[in-house]
Amino acid sequence: MLIEIIVGSGAALLVFLAWKGINVLPVLALGGLCFLLFYLLERRGELAPLRIGTCSPQAGVSFEDVGGQGPAKQELKEALEFILQAESVRAMGIRPLKGILLAGPPGTGKTLLAKAAAAYTDAVFLAVNGSEFIEVYAGVGAQRVRQLFRRARQMALAAGKNRAVVFIDEIDVLGSKRGTYHAHQEYDQTLNQLLVELDGIRPDEKVNVLVIAASNRTDLLDPALLRPGRFDRVVRVDLPDKQGRLQILQLHTRNKPLDPGVDLAAIAQETFGFSGAHLESVANEAAILALRDGAKSIAQHHFREAVDKVMLGEKLERKPTAEELRRIAVHETGHAVVSELLQPGSVTHLTITSRGNALGYIRQVPAEDFYLFTKEYLEGRIQICLAGSVAEDLVLGSGSTGGAGDFQEAVRLAKQYLEAGLSDLGVVSPEDLPAGVRHRTVQRIIGGLRERVRELLLPCRSALVKLADRLVTEETLSGDYLRAVLREEVNCA
Repeated sequence: MLIEIIVGSGAALLVFLAWKGINVLPVLALGGLCFLLFYLLERRGELAPLRIGTCSPQAGVSFEDVGGQGPAKQELKEALEFILQAESVRAMGIRPLKGILLAGPPGTGKTLLAKAAAAYTDAVFLAVNGSEFIEVYAGVGAQRVRQLFRRARQMALAAGKNRAVVFIDEIDVLGSKRGTYHAHQEYDQTLNQLLVELDGIRPDEKVNVLVIAASNRTDLLDPALLRPGRFDRVVRVDLPDKQGRLQILQLHTRNKPLDPGVDLAAIAQETFGFSGAHLESVANEAAILALRDGAKSIAQHHFREAVDKVMLGEKLERKPTAEELRRIAVHETGHAVVSELLQPGSVTHLTITSRGNALGYIRQVPAEDFYLFTKEYLEGRIQICLAGSVAEDLVLGSGSTGGAGDFQEAVRLAKQYLEAGLSDLGVVSPEDLPAGVRHRTVQRIIGGLRERVRELLLPCRSALVKLADRLVTEETLSGDYLRAVLREEVNCA
């Protein structure tokens, strides 16, 4: 109303000035320029529109399509019941949930869970990435936040629904702690607008909006975003355990021809630490390898090679010299022998085929998934890391740069050993520990364990030589062959 009064008064003034014989063209030109500038500022959100992904519940995924996340699915379903039973919730005086944060490593299925939530509640689904809200122009991000929520309500009404799920991926870009970017207030303005929109969600609206966000860096999020009344629930979406990995593999091989001899449980056991995205890639790469071989079905060896490819990369054509190949074989044999002595039955195969940055590698299979490491377990892992360079010293008389990566991993494990209070220093505060003391303690831990490795390998020197010679010829040895050779060596305990 005010704008109409101002425009009418301005037009009347211009007519009066023109009637008096005053040239009003400069005033008109200036007014037109101001109007154009105002229009562009108002419409800057539409000039760079927010890219929103949508998915209908019928075409989306269900919770049955998400494997390996039983606890997360159960917790999310319980939260969604507040939307499905809106009348009962309102009768009990319960405030509906406004936001759910899915927190966990990349590739664990957070987006799939959000789509499944939309299907579960029969709601329209809108997906957007946190980076879409950040622009160089002040105010654009806030405009896009308003646009997102307005679009969610419009789509729900157009579809004849009263529910909408808004999914914001990588929300740490949008919702990082205010004041982090001192030179750019656009981040803070955008976050403030998101907080306003969350606060504006009311239970008596025509459309119930639920915001689901995903992040793998929750430590970066602003505390105002995580307080009750905004993001009410934080659902952990962690890496799957062995049973979860088996479920995921079964889901991703439903449409693939598998050989009758394929044992997905064995593949699940060998892929500790893999996310759902990794496992999907394993199934896909196995199918590609089978197609490359001209096979009509995917065999177990295709899956094993696919695991290696996902972990380390494609095979390389680099050809080490005969001397280098011999050293690599001795190095990998050292790792394999110590691993087998400390953890019997753990080695599935060893190879000197180059992949990625690795000139050779051994594959170990843990008997169970470990989430809590004992002192003995950490000491064993450090010894396995050191075994390659010790084997080179014993068989070839000197070490090489091939053990650099192993040493870095050994140092990382030794620091973990120290910080857990397992060293001779006892319980310590890592931040208050002088750098010199920390370095000497780590050095002492590694030095002592290196001597243990030497004592383990010294009686097995002949087995090391035999295995290394065979590895140079065959390029790959199975864990069964390794164990057979070790059993023949009476001195190798």
